[in-house]
Amino acid sequence: MEVRRAKEILNSHDKIDVGFEGVQVWIDSIDERSKTARIHTLDNPADRKTVALSELKELEHH
Repeated sequence: MEVRRAKEILNSHDKIDVGFEGVQVWIDSIDERSKTARIHTLDNPADRKTVALSELKELEHH
């Protein structure tokens, strides 16, 4: 995922589904310099981790 799109998702009032390793996650913050995001899974908000933005995928709605 590009930094620009990650920031749009983070600042959006809409819920936009994002996946990391096949699991739906929430973006908490973005570090533009290192191109990483702080995320947590929807079912376990305490499970926070920092991942490369390139590992995040915007999920399609069908």
